[in-house]
Amino acid sequence: MKIVEALMERPLNVSKICKQTGEEQSKISHNLKILKDCHVVDAKIKGKQRIYSLNKDTIVPLMKLVEQHVSRYCGARCMRSLK
Repeated sequence: MKIVEALMERPLNVSKICKQTGEEQSKISHNLKILKDCHVVDAKIKGKQRIYSLNKDTIVPLMKLVEQHVSRYCGARCMRSLK
C-alpha cells in the first residue's frame, strides 16, 4: 500500500520509492515485481532506470474511488488509519 500511495503522487524510480516509503530497496523491488505482474503498476525504461507508475486504466480510478468513500463516510479518522 505504501508503494501505491507513493505512486499516486507521481511516477518514481525504485530509489525514490524507497526514500518516500522508508523501506529497503530489496523489499521495494520484490513488491514492485509482484505489482507489475498483477498489472497494478507499469514500468518504463528511462536510461538505466525503470520509472514506475500506477495503472491509469484501473488502479488510479479505483484509488480515487477509495479516497472519495473515505472522505464521505469516514473523515480524518479513517485517513489516519489508512497510512
